[in-house]
Amino acid sequence: MSKHRHDHANGHAHPGAKGKRRFPMGLVGLLLGTVLAAAIFIVAPRFSGLPQSAPPRSTDARAATAPAPEAKANPQRLIGRWLRPDGGYILDIQSVKGDRSLDVAYLNPNPIHVSRAETEEDGKTLRVFVELRDVNYPGCTYKLTYDSDKDQLTGVYFQAALNETFDVAFTRMK
Repeated sequence: MSKHRHDHANGHAHPGAKGKRRFPMGLVGLLLGTVLAAAIFIVAPRFSGLPQSAPPRSTDARAATAPAPEAKANPQRLIGRWLRPDGGYILDIQSVKGDRSLDVAYLNPNPIHVSRAETEEDGKTLRVFVELRDVNYPGCTYKLTYDSDKDQLTGVYFQAALNETFDVAFTRMK
């Protein structure tokens, strides 16, 4: 004479459990654990030094037609008349030759003989070297760097007769 029981595995019925279905606690724990793990993998890299994946590339037509940044400096940008405002000196760069030599005139306000002028590139950086050999200019030199953001030549002027170096800047004449 056995009684048939519909109890839980521990042998005790839960009060108020009649007719109601209970959600298994193991499944709830599994779901919470999965959500927590996903949140950690999504949020944690933002707060750590770990690299994040790159955002997807745009297929926007405007992005495809945007000009690419210059990989090398363009020495042709040096061509023009440059004024040194602190004295009215003019550096007139007329051309850049294939061997990187420059065709330059220097005026103070009269022409001063330019014995050597050349440019060199270092990645995106353009440098200009000018040597003057004339009366009162016994080997005076300019060592300049082109600043594309400001459209200026900045650097140092060595005054050989005085054996002194001065910081200088040339701005492009419009």
